Amino acid sequence: MTKAGSDIDTRPSGAKRPYIDRVSAKELDDWFAKRGYPAYRRRQLASWLERQVTETRHMTDLPLALRTELEADFRFDHLEILRRQESADGETVKYLVALDERHQVETVSLRYRHGHSVCVSSQSGCRMGCTFCASSRRGFGRDLRAAEMLAQLRLAAEDRGERVSHVVLMGIGEPFDNYEETLDFIRRANAPEGFGIGARHITVSTVGLVPEIRRFANEGLAANLAVSLHAADDTVRRRLLPVARRYSLDELMAACRYYLTKTSRRLSYEYALFQNVNDQPAAADELASLLRGQRCHVNLIPANPVPGSDLTPSDPKRIERFRQRLEERHITVTVRRSLGGDIEAACGQLRRDAGS
Repeated sequence: MTKAGSDIDTRPSGAKRPYIDRVSAKELDDWFAKRGYPAYRRRQLASWLERQVTETRHMTDLPLALRTELEADFRFDHLEILRRQESADGETVKYLVALDERHQVETVSLRYRHGHSVCVSSQSGCRMGCTFCASSRRGFGRDLRAAEMLAQLRLAAEDRGERVSHVVLMGIGEPFDNYEETLDFIRRANAPEGFGIGARHITVSTVGLVPEIRRFANEGLAANLAVSLHAADDTVRRRLLPVARRYSLDELMAACRYYLTKTSRRLSYEYALFQNVNDQPAAADELASLLRGQRCHVNLIPANPVPGSDLTPSDPKRIERFRQRLEERHITVTVRRSLGGDIEAACGQLRRDAGS
């Protein structure tokens, strides 16, 4: 396996070939059009790639001449796995993947009773700076293209020998900070000629970028939206999430209500619990009051230790008391089952490279 190449260009003979998973759908459309091929040929290629077929000799519905041109202009080898770690129970595998010579991300494959779920990274590094998350600590690298996000699905499916049935955009990066590529990824992952993953099995998570939440509500997608809330008080939320200094809880809740009205879909709120920061009974009461009347679900997350953070994860008894208090106030709530903690693949632990 080798590293991804540079972005697509008109490539004179002998120049470096771009890796196929670095090339956008529009760029491929342009490539096909310039050579006189009909648009459906690009869709045929996408179908092969998204079924984990990456040798053109197997793409039997493409003319031999086209396959030859594709091989001449693009590289079809997989993303390079720099490191593979498997949890002791075998349910979780974490991959450190090279995007190119300078940028890396981590991807996580999780086995649940309901199927094979992949946690996809949308950026190398993150600009959001959440205090409990390792992804921001080594700075921001770059946005990922939709094709690179799809390549993470293909890599996990091939390595595990299982079709991907669920996708969560909860890896490294803020998906709505890379909005257009995230939407392209969702549509291509959902497409019948591609991975064919049901839209209701695709979840995108945001720390609360208000304009993008409103924009997403208007896209007509059936994908799920999860909002990282983590506090029902502006002061506490600003301590945990710097983005809260830009968008207040009032602004965020107005955007969430707009989403609920526009889509008629249930909204999920993620709430990571930290000892004596946001896990007190009063914090549960504030959260219940904030969400009362919404068609929503609260996903309580047992926080994970992150080097360099002064936050202490809540102990199980406090988490259970918090859950019970929300239920008593008629808020639908579950405690997320934590997987992959022994290989630092759990919530907040992913990094953009092999460093600490």
